[in-house]
Amino acid sequence: MKAIVRAEYGPPDVLQYMEVAKPAPADDEVLIRIYAAAVNPLDRFVLRGAPLIRLIPGLRTPKHKIIGADIAGRVEAVGRSAKQFKAGDAVFGAKGVGGFAEYVCAVEGKLSRKPANMSFEDAAAVPVAAITALQGLRDEGRIQQGQKVLVDGASGGVGTFAVQIAKSFGAEVTAVCSTRNVATARSIGADHVIDYTREDFTRSGKRYDLILGANAHHSIFDYRRALSPHGVYVCAGGGLIQIFQAMFLAKLLSRIGRKKVRFFIAKINQKDLVVLKDLLEAGKVVPVIDRRYPLSKAADAIRYLEEGHAQGKIVLTVEHRDGT
Repeated sequence: MKAIVRAEYGPPDVLQYMEVAKPAPADDEVLIRIYAAAVNPLDRFVLRGAPLIRLIPGLRTPKHKIIGADIAGRVEAVGRSAKQFKAGDAVFGAKGVGGFAEYVCAVEGKLSRKPANMSFEDAAAVPVAAITALQGLRDEGRIQQGQKVLVDGASGGVGTFAVQIAKSFGAEVTAVCSTRNVATARSIGADHVIDYTREDFTRSGKRYDLILGANAHHSIFDYRRALSPHGVYVCAGGGLIQIFQAMFLAKLLSRIGRKKVRFFIAKINQKDLVVLKDLLEAGKVVPVIDRRYPLSKAADAIRYLEEGHAQGKIVLTVEHRDGT
């Protein structure tokens, strides 16, 4: 099979499109014939490696040669103890690494049946970004109907899902994005849109019950100031400074007063994939896809991701040699 392989940590230039052995499923896994995968900031991090790893002799060679988390395709074979799916089932989900390939093995607990009304490309755009948005709003933010919710970074992968998921909970949603993305934010249901090139919402005097930093670039103290007296700020991504602030200061700041600050890393699970499947089939959530690249051009897709201007998701399409 063909796959995107890297022999070392580094920029997209280290990626090669080459022939590798087709995997076989373990007892609790299914083998999936991939038709689409999606690119996430997580893939960029895995590709380049943490700075500390790159400095330690012996750890410079990545354990996993194939990157990629989000996947969608058809089950081709099942392991002996895998009971939920059968050959031919259309599925979507996530795998820690290995998704940028024609075939991949994944455990059943990180898969769900593909929404009936969606293409494989649309389904592949969902898992990591949408689960991050769902868990950030529901589990960390404890979103409630009627709340004033702000999504900072509303035009990216997590942000476009967060706006729609927050609306599905009955919230009044304010989207923060750049000028070029204002129309997109409105089209996915935002009640209010703030162009951050013209207005700094942290200094406007308006207060929000829940702020999701899908792409946080303000100080944690600025976000906290923009909260209502019992508000919650959830950091789901952004610049390194903002992430480190949230990681190390969230618990401390949450002990001061009634405002809460939280940082989390999403956990892919079947239950939440099914929740998203239901929202997708009901038309309450629709993936926003910016660009599509063939699998062989995965390096170009990651370069585009690194530019930081993607509207929604970037998807890789996989065409097999038999024409399917």
